Amino acid sequence: MSDRRLSVGAIESYLRCPRRYEFAHVQELHSDEADSPSTDRVDLLRRAICDGLRTGETDPDSLESAVIERLSTLWSEYDERFHSRAQREFERRVLDATARAYVDAVGAAHASGLAKLRNTGRAGELVGPDLPLSSTVSVSTSSSAPSDADDSLRSVALESAVDYVYGEGSSLVGVRFVPTIDSLGLLRYRSSWEGDVETLFADHFDPDDSTFEPGPVGALLETAVVLDGLRELCDRLGLEGRTCRYLLIPLADRSQNSVNWVSETVETTVEGIDLTDIFIDHHTFGMTHEHRNGTIENRLATVVEQLVSGSFDPSRQWDQIESESCPDCGYAVCCPEYLSQEVRFDG
Repeated sequence: MSDRRLSVGAIESYLRCPRRYEFAHVQELHSDEADSPSTDRVDLLRRAICDGLRTGETDPDSLESAVIERLSTLWSEYDERFHSRAQREFERRVLDATARAYVDAVGAAHASGLAKLRNTGRAGELVGPDLPLSSTVSVSTSSSAPSDADDSLRSVALESAVDYVYGEGSSLVGVRFVPTIDSLGLLRYRSSWEGDVETLFADHFDPDDSTFEPGPVGALLETAVVLDGLRELCDRLGLEGRTCRYLLIPLADRSQNSVNWVSETVETTVEGIDLTDIFIDHHTFGMTHEHRNGTIENRLATVVEQLVSGSFDPSRQWDQIESESCPDCGYAVCCPEYLSQEVRFDG
């Protein structure tokens, strides 16, 4: 049994600002930050897609019909305030176009992968949304005690979620829908860990370097947690021996939309990003034959240890935090570091 539970969202919050994490997840203060309308619409679409996949349809047309029908029902109950009826109708057309693009790009193939898993007769629940995953890390609770002493270790459960899993060859793939992948930064343009990604990751944690990249760094830590959770899921479902992969699919990337205002039609494309290849350290993979990265996993344990120890001082990266994280932080009004900068006297 784990002594404590942490979500990947909490870890990312800590990377953006330790003080923000403290306010949100330790003191549990309410923030005025609210989900954006696009996030709410993505939630509708991901629920419709998951319900469509749950039907077991693998034919593209039948799957598309199931998703669109479910989306129609959810949309009729959706009460976002739009400027006009025309705007509401337009946003619905965008969602319909995205649903069709998803089925065309990957949905039908993923549905077939789901069907193959179900046909093994050993698989349990494979479709969410928010299908829970969990992994465990052990962290030191005492700097003076030997690291191998039982009483100096604390078990921490790391919680993550995917929207569904499917089989692809010898792999189990976890899929999560997100609004966009903008926060991934450099990861969007790289295909391997070695080189720029490895350097960026190391520099973010280097006290002598000004690099501050909580988005891509958080995504790599999240990938470590999700892949470990998928391995645990494989064990529970009797699917031992499979490698695991993690795929993000953006559902609100407006840059992919093409709008014909005359015919009032919308076309779009959906393209996911597989974080697994960017994550894998081939040295660790060669030793374990699992999709792992020793550097990231060790850093994850260090970050979790800092969280558990109550280390929330943001001073090491304060200049970058103030510039990058404070402007959209709902806790700035009660943050001592931020307020001290706002009311300081010059001269």
